[in-house]
Amino acid sequence: MTLTRRAFSAAAAAALAATPALAAGARRPIVIAHRGASGERPEHTPMAYRLAIEEGCDFIEPDLVLTKDGHLVVRHENEIGGTTDVAARPEFAARRTSKVVDGEQVEGWFAEDFTLAELKTLRARERLPELRPASAAFDGREAIATFQEVVDLAKAETKRVGRTIGVYPEMKHPSFLASLGLVIEPRLADALKANGLDSRTAPVFVQCFETAPLKTFAKLSRARRVRLVAGDAKDLVTAAGLKDIATYADGVGPDWSLVVPTLDGALGPPTSLVADAHAVGLAVHPWTVRAENRFLPETLRSGTAPAAHGDVGAVYRALFAAGVDGLFSDFPGLAVKARG
Repeated sequence: MTLTRRAFSAAAAAALAATPALAAGARRPIVIAHRGASGERPEHTPMAYRLAIEEGCDFIEPDLVLTKDGHLVVRHENEIGGTTDVAARPEFAARRTSKVVDGEQVEGWFAEDFTLAELKTLRARERLPELRPASAAFDGREAIATFQEVVDLAKAETKRVGRTIGVYPEMKHPSFLASLGLVIEPRLADALKANGLDSRTAPVFVQCFETAPLKTFAKLSRARRVRLVAGDAKDLVTAAGLKDIATYADGVGPDWSLVVPTLDGALGPPTSLVADAHAVGLAVHPWTVRAENRFLPETLRSGTAPAAHGDVGAVYRALFAAGVDGLFSDFPGLAVKARG
């Protein structure tokens, strides 16, 4: 079940009234399914996206890398050994290699060394099986998805559930890929245009940790852009840093601890990040809230087992109270419940 480009645009426009607002200062924050419902199903699989939609998310997030033959595929990293069965495939044993990706030495198998046809023979698996054994039970059931397949899924689900399901793609390692002759920005821009998503009001945000690719993308597409910010890059989320981001992006995606920091093992008061971002017209979509003890402040943990779920609701509520316009979660159903 798919919609044509025109039909999808019409369906999205008709459903926007029932969808949380997408701009800075929105009254109802959006819930972005981080790699799908990735706390419950292997990340970036169709089953993870469908479960997230069933749980009420507003956007699904596909991280994008490129194949050897230039296709956009959905993986969190270009190294695929941790999320597929490639290590168990003898025909690809010789593809194992070591590369320097964004200044870090990485060993394994890389999407850009495979054609799309070759990648489609692999099967996805859980990245964190020790923390998420229930998700790991679904290993091997689905193949690596292309970006087009994820867009088609969002179109079909928009029609099925009667509300707009947006897509929130991230350009992964664009400078590294460009050094190999694989340039992601025009390919993504073309894909958005082909699917009726090249506008300021389309249900799409394009995110990246790098500034230059976002500036390049702005020349190729009218889709909204979000600058991601790691927790150690606090200079980017000062008032001056946010003012600069506003010159090339529509939103900022900070590590959630930059919005609500942890102090002495507990959640502290919010910083001025949201107010400062809104002052220059930026939406704020922090990442990534996870339910397991390993990812929570000490006072919110339940017991000592790293995989046990703690009081993640306290994190959601603190972020919503701080005025964020949306947030990323591996457990979108819990985020929807906390949003109320």
